[in-house]
Amino acid sequence: MEELRAFFREILNQDLIQIVASDTRDAQRAVKAKIRPVTIRGQLVFQETLYRGTQVFHKNCTGEEMLERLTEHMEGLFRQAQVVSRQEEATVLVGKKGSVSLKRRRRAAQKNAGGPEGAGCAEDMSHDRSRRYILPEGRPVDFLVDLGVQLPDGRVTKTKYDKFRQINRYLEFIEDILDKLPMDRTIRIIDFGCGKSYLTFAMYYYLHELQHRAVRVTGLDLKADVIRHCNELAGRLGYEGLDFQEGDISSFQGEEQVDMVVSLHACDKATDYALEKAVRWGAAVIMAVPCCQHELNGQMRCEELKAILKYGLIKERVAALVTDALRAGLLERHGYDTQILEFIDMEHTPKNLMIRAVRSRRMRPVQDAGSLDRAMELLQVDPALKRLLD
Repeated sequence: MEELRAFFREILNQDLIQIVASDTRDAQRAVKAKIRPVTIRGQLVFQETLYRGTQVFHKNCTGEEMLERLTEHMEGLFRQAQVVSRQEEATVLVGKKGSVSLKRRRRAAQKNAGGPEGAGCAEDMSHDRSRRYILPEGRPVDFLVDLGVQLPDGRVTKTKYDKFRQINRYLEFIEDILDKLPMDRTIRIIDFGCGKSYLTFAMYYYLHELQHRAVRVTGLDLKADVIRHCNELAGRLGYEGLDFQEGDISSFQGEEQVDMVVSLHACDKATDYALEKAVRWGAAVIMAVPCCQHELNGQMRCEELKAILKYGLIKERVAALVTDALRAGLLERHGYDTQILEFIDMEHTPKNLMIRAVRSRRMRPVQDAGSLDRAMELLQVDPALKRLLD
């Protein structure tokens, strides 16, 4: 641990971008921690964000305090840490008997738009600064420029600012599960219902260009003209390993191993077909933003809730929420740790809930497995995902 402690002492300075500690030994204490530098009243401190279940805790520490916390975290709580600074990236792995593997590599020099290499790259570390995006404003990204989200100088197009925020929010979700994807081989990803593929391109760019991971991504959609346009753009940008196919989710075949399944705004039961295929493949990660959940609205019958469900609009919204809650529960039943998260602010789109599921590494009994069946029996519903998985 002395080598690791010396490394943390070296890296805890104003050039640090972020440390993410993960792969917990005790989920009751924390599942993940993020550390970043901030400036408060002119003093450099390090802000820790600790994730425990659905709760998030923040703590600001001096360099010495953070050195102690990081060392303690890696000795007894986390098995892995990813470190990124302006000069280098590092991966820390801690074995069962306390053995430490530390791999460091230099980062490629970043060129600031409109200036010489390294000029004007200082980041605002103010505690009250505007949100720090994974794809920052002012730095042009080829696919964002081509898709009209950014201007050639890196400024965000006014009419596309919501899309820019959505893309960055999506990448934050991927960043959170990065350690769940394989590091020793090419990551295989299927994006069902990719549409115009803003987020498909963003996912590929983040994993391949920013994280330097080997990936092969396939986007699937029914619209031939959209698929043709996306393939032309991928070819023009030189995005090898990114392709698009015309096809239907329910009949998609030809894959034996898929690491991550994405389904964003697939309509109604198309989301269920995507989730079912992900479970069959044993995908490590599933990310779905459902859309147009009509199925249970026609099925739902409940005498106890009749006084509430008699209002058509209320019943429609309750049915949509119940649909996604049951999907999450069914994924848990099949071995996934599942969350329902807010994808983007409700003011921008009502289709704002994401189901994110990570395949559990531990064999454990499903807690109160019958409660899901009792809920379906109470509402007299038989959701498509249950039928597909059964």
